[in-house]
Amino acid sequence: MGKRIVVFDTTLRDGEQSPGCSMNTKEKLEMARLWARLMVDVIESCVAIASVDVFEAVKTISQNVKGGPIIASLSRARDIDIDRSWEALKYADRPRIHTFIATSEIHIKYKLKSTQEEVLQAAIAAVKRAKGYTEDVEFSSEDAHRSDQDFLCKVVEQVIKAGATTINIPDTVGYGLPWEFGARIKNLFDRVPNIDKVVVSCHCHNDLGLAVANSLEAVRNGARQVECTINGIGERAGNASLEEIVMALRTRKDLVDWETGIVTEEIYRTSKLLTSIIGIPVQPNKAIVGANAFAHEAGIHQHGVLQKPLTYEIMTPESVGVPQSRLVLGKHSGRHAFKKRLEELGMTLSEEALNKAFIRFKAVADKKKEVFDDDLLAIVEEEVMTPSETYSLDYLQFTSGTNIVPTATVRLKRADDILQESGWGDGPVDAAYKAIDQITKVQGRLADYSIRAVTAGKDAMGEVVLKLEVNGHTVMGKGTSTDIIEASVRAYLNAINKIVGREGPPKDQAAHRGV
Repeated sequence: MGKRIVVFDTTLRDGEQSPGCSMNTKEKLEMARLWARLMVDVIESCVAIASVDVFEAVKTISQNVKGGPIIASLSRARDIDIDRSWEALKYADRPRIHTFIATSEIHIKYKLKSTQEEVLQAAIAAVKRAKGYTEDVEFSSEDAHRSDQDFLCKVVEQVIKAGATTINIPDTVGYGLPWEFGARIKNLFDRVPNIDKVVVSCHCHNDLGLAVANSLEAVRNGARQVECTINGIGERAGNASLEEIVMALRTRKDLVDWETGIVTEEIYRTSKLLTSIIGIPVQPNKAIVGANAFAHEAGIHQHGVLQKPLTYEIMTPESVGVPQSRLVLGKHSGRHAFKKRLEELGMTLSEEALNKAFIRFKAVADKKKEVFDDDLLAIVEEEVMTPSETYSLDYLQFTSGTNIVPTATVRLKRADDILQESGWGDGPVDAAYKAIDQITKVQGRLADYSIRAVTAGKDAMGEVVLKLEVNGHTVMGKGTSTDIIEASVRAYLNAINKIVGREGPPKDQAAHRGV
């Protein structure tokens, strides 16, 4: 039995801070439940003080994810942040307040406009206040890798005295090289007299592509908690990838004496659900979860794998939950089979949500010969995890061609009202968007628009992901359908519903779009 490494997942916090990766409360709860199934040790469920919506997400996760992982909320070293975190975390079986302050000279001088002594006192006070709420307190020294090491050791020693139980050493800007970052961790064990009283953690960013390597080097030098995200998402170039760290430790037991409690067979489905929710696919050559991770095209490789998989595969697809067959359901499948397959994919829905998703599934199955797991994830994400709709699509008709002006007629439902308009434009999508603009009166600018096939085949479901800028805010919209025009309309409505849900019905004003 190896030494136990604590896996701290920050996908819902640091991961969500990546552009385009925002999630609503329903989506965060579904992901948190899947992480409990994955058996991560700590789920960092956002920054409670960030907004009312984020607070509700932390609270909802605390109330509903029981008996397993620690639930954490990040707080600046301020009383108001810490108090707000506890308001949301007090419902958790195992709450953790995670507080932080920057300790590097560049952050102290230019961001905090403070001094080392003021930072030290703020760190001590924050830990003491958090300790008044819960025994489990984590302290992070932001930009620790670029901090003066004498000062860092002093801060760490004092916050341990104040009651911190976990000390996190972040490479906030991904600046460190593996041997250098490992030396930073070793320095703490050599110089901080009370370091044995806490768990030392690492939090590495991937700006130089070294987040996983730096994390493993931290573990080699004494860290016993690793902070990471599914698919490596996160600010800028991302964070250390959970699946890469976990599988590196598992695969190289010949060299390492550490292990995690992660159920690795749940990795693939967790990755796929996250991809479905945020609409950002991993690159095909992504380690562990990429589409090509277990694919072999070269003849000599194929021959080797057929003779003995280990010739070119250092782990089996089954060990990370990659399915051997992705075909699951068709138009003749019933509700029971649909429910069972969703449960196998890690999604347990209420009866109301299941019914809603099943209706959409049958509509898709009528148009496709084969319905794949990725199709199911897209259906559930769009039908169940999206916020309540102000506008829903009731009818869409469009005409387009090389010698005619593209036109579209769109009919929407809003409560008991039926609203219909027609528009024309450069193409059927533009025409449909103009018709929607006339109905909703939302003034926005289309900042980004992309299409991808959810699955393979001529009848594949298409997914449209777009960004709509309205009143200085950017929201993401997603829509899926076997018809790409319908998917485009659903994505546009998804973004508009988010705007209307947040800001209320807009005034009667002309809309404008443009990339």
